[in-house]
Amino acid sequence: MSEEERDEFLAVERMCRVGTVDSDGAPHVSPLWFAWDGTAIWLNSIVGSKRWANLMQDGRISVTVDAGVEFSELRGVEITGTAEVVGDVPRTDGYLESVREPEQLFGEKYLGGTFRADGRHAWLRIVPEKIVSWDFRKMPVP
Repeated sequence: MSEEERDEFLAVERMCRVGTVDSDGAPHVSPLWFAWDGTAIWLNSIVGSKRWANLMQDGRISVTVDAGVEFSELRGVEITGTAEVVGDVPRTDGYLESVREPEQLFGEKYLGGTFRADGRHAWLRIVPEKIVSWDFRKMPVP
């Protein structure tokens, strides 16, 4: 995918899969909603989750967003990097400039326009160290 195609794809797709590693080195993958701001992927994670615990011990993360059913429709983006906690843990109501943009994007994408903190989640920001994308729809048909 081109950068423009990737940004459009990440703006509309709703589910990602988040890969972390636990303290014993075992992989853990979980689904999650996300927001893409054009330079970083933002995750709003429950702070009591295994995903959160794993990332607090080892911030390395892999996030995959994919779509398609038939082989010739498959497309996606994989982002690897290090998760950084941004804002309150857990996030409580009130204006916080450091998470203004992801909360706006998240609210528009999933919540009908308005994000409301629930006191159970906190924000993780992943600036990609590596991005891989694919779009099998571009493959020549034999």
